[in-house]
Amino acid sequence: MGDVRVPRQLFLRGVAVAYLCAFASLYIQIPGLYGDEGILPARLLVAGEQKPLLQQLQESPSLLWLVPSLGLGPQQGLELICLLGALLSLGAVLLGALRDSLAYLCLWILYLSLYTVSLSLDSLLLEVGFLAFLVAPCGLLRSSTSPGLHDPVTFWLTRWLLFRLVLCTGLSKLASSDPCWWDLTALSRYYETQASPTPLAWYAHQLPDWLSRLGAVCVMASEIAVPLLMFFAPVRGLRICGFYIQVFLQLCLVLLGGCSLTHLLSVVLSFSLLDDDCFSGCTHQKKKPKSKTWSQFLLSCLALLVKLAVYVLILLGTIKLFKLEINWDGSFLIFVSLIQAPTIWVGVLSLTWEAVVTMLRCACVRGIMGKLCALTQWAIFTATTVAVFTLSLVPYTAVAGVSAGKIFREVQNAYGAVEKYQLVSAYGIQHRMVPPAGRPEVIIEGSGDKKTWKELSFMHKPSSVSEAPPVLGPHKPRLDWLLWEAARADYQHSHWFTGLVQQLLLGKQDVLRLLQVDEAQYPFRVSPPAFLRASVYHYHFTQTGQDGNQPREWWKRLYVREFFPAVHLGDPVLEELLQEAGLKEKFPVLPISDTPLAQALSVLRGHARGHSGPLVLLTLFTTVASILLLKDLVSRSRTPKGPKPKSKPATSEHKSKKPREAHPEASEKNRGPSGRGGRKEGLEERRIDSDRSPRKRK
Repeated sequence: MGDVRVPRQLFLRGVAVAYLCAFASLYIQIPGLYGDEGILPARLLVAGEQKPLLQQLQESPSLLWLVPSLGLGPQQGLELICLLGALLSLGAVLLGALRDSLAYLCLWILYLSLYTVSLSLDSLLLEVGFLAFLVAPCGLLRSSTSPGLHDPVTFWLTRWLLFRLVLCTGLSKLASSDPCWWDLTALSRYYETQASPTPLAWYAHQLPDWLSRLGAVCVMASEIAVPLLMFFAPVRGLRICGFYIQVFLQLCLVLLGGCSLTHLLSVVLSFSLLDDDCFSGCTHQKKKPKSKTWSQFLLSCLALLVKLAVYVLILLGTIKLFKLEINWDGSFLIFVSLIQAPTIWVGVLSLTWEAVVTMLRCACVRGIMGKLCALTQWAIFTATTVAVFTLSLVPYTAVAGVSAGKIFREVQNAYGAVEKYQLVSAYGIQHRMVPPAGRPEVIIEGSGDKKTWKELSFMHKPSSVSEAPPVLGPHKPRLDWLLWEAARADYQHSHWFTGLVQQLLLGKQDVLRLLQVDEAQYPFRVSPPAFLRASVYHYHFTQTGQDGNQPREWWKRLYVREFFPAVHLGDPVLEELLQEAGLKEKFPVLPISDTPLAQALSVLRGHARGHSGPLVLLTLFTTVASILLLKDLVSRSRTPKGPKPKSKPATSEHKSKKPREAHPEASEKNRGPSGRGGRKEGLEERRIDSDRSPRKRK
């Protein structure tokens, strides 16, 4: 590949945007999830670990262990971490100087601190964030004679991660024995069973069956055939085509299911398929095409033939799969095991090529010290890249349940030692099967007399059949997603649900805001319910009528089973469940500290309370977009417009030469005989001419 400075900057800015979304979204939900009166109070974890500080950091690396030294409680410690991460990521989005390796290291440490104590955080963001630390320029090396020479080597890791993410996601769909992907009916069910369907998903659900089947084939082709044939192809046009396919796929998923961090990071990683030449048409004028030599012409023809062969291969595979002419007979796992070794060797060859090309560039730096400094940087970053690549082979070979026995024992031990830091992760291993019976949802009901029950509606998940699916954007409502996952099993597999029931019976406002920000939508806003119970319903999208009229309701649902029995405060069943879940009150709530930092955090929390996550993120993104637009307008206004300034007038020295050149005859006369007299006369004439020159007059 060529230079990757522009794709690298887009990657770093995209990672900063992802961090901003993650920190801001979690900050809104901290009081209800991990606050002192939340579902899983963080103080129970911190107070229950009476161990030395160094041992705590080794077992669970988190800055939360250092919070008591600042005079803050666990809840305010989580809020402080989120605020610091949001401010630093916001600065990295707006200011190029903050897109430094040190800034991304701080962001990775802050998010890792939340990951170790929080529920359902994204491990993909941790791995991408660590790669951003390796890819970002180091401030100490900016004054070096070889800045950015190691970019292609470290930036190659982002392409390898994109390859693992996309391929493992596609392979896990078929390796999970989920029949809907084999009979191509997955998309018709996926529209309604995904985590956060949008209103567009309802309209996509009305599409004819053959179109949904074709869409399922395209999804599998873009997740299996495209990464295998395009991501590491030596032909540049294939990589660019793979970029557009991935961006289009993620855009479709965003429109149908919201902009989750996985979709956003997939687009960000796709920039690794591009190079600076893809953006040269936007910044420079197109140069006149030069005549190609015969060797260049043959290479271009060969590249064209390779591209056509890849396109035809993907097209034929798509047609065969759409017609169900492929019968694996249970040999798909054998196919996966067979393609793993070649893909690893392709990655080794691609990394070796980038490393050798970069080394040759470093060897061309001027000066002995410059060469030594460049080669030293190359050796360090190449060794780091090789180490990360080697560690990633352990989770990569575990895809689809294939044994990782071919990996050296030392590599597996090293992976186990750093696994808690989430430097590399496995993707697509635990593929969620699309439920054929519909979308399972946990419906919570409350009552004051155990006779009349009222449903507790959620603002971020399907509840009322007449309400349209919400549009969440990059906000991730963690409680709603946890309920979506818990509906597939019993409450015994979700110990946090008992804490949710207890806080709802107590009427804690921080937890109620996770359900509804608008108090008018909550049926027990005057007094909390005396009894609570939960049931599982299966939701389905409604269908348009035969006359084409849209129905009044978006959903239809069917009662399936009881999820949680009816309980009340002081109920022995509830007390026993709280004891089993480790949520029994053991440590009292500490009073809020009166330090200036604690007071500032309380003021910020008071301003943020009562606002929904999508609204906060929308306001934040609008502000960022406005600032970037103003910066662009200011930079354009400062650039000079109009014709280029004319060349400077001739100086006095040039003017002084013109009189001498204007009288050639006089100069001929001044030439006398070659004796001393002629020389003296010539000198006198030159002195007279110099006295007449404009410089002498001045």
